[in-house]
Amino acid sequence: MYNNPMENNFGFLLTSKEGTVLIVKLVPNSSVNKIVDYTEEFIRIKISAPPIENKANKELISFVSEILKINKSKIKIISGEKSKLKKLLITDTDLTEVTQKIMFMLNSIHKEK
Repeated sequence: MYNNPMENNFGFLLTSKEGTVLIVKLVPNSSVNKIVDYTEEFIRIKISAPPIENKANKELISFVSEILKINKSKIKIISGEKSKLKKLLITDTDLTEVTQKIMFMLNSIHKEK
């Protein structure tokens, strides 16, 4: 179902027939929206919205759309809607482009530390 191409060394970014899949561990009720860190399995994102009435999921999609500079309609949660661990499908995007934008954000995290 998903492929993890050789040029991508991150397990949190996969490719599928429909587009790119980003695996996120969501931390709701945070003071700010930001990427915190990552592991081989997921990228950890803090969101200020609470995990009630789908607010945190909507905020996550908005935040990811800002990071990737794409329309929110191109991002949907395909797994983990009621879980902290989520799979986001990003349609009409190139895996290389998504990887570059995510890596730019991750590099800025390391510069802050």
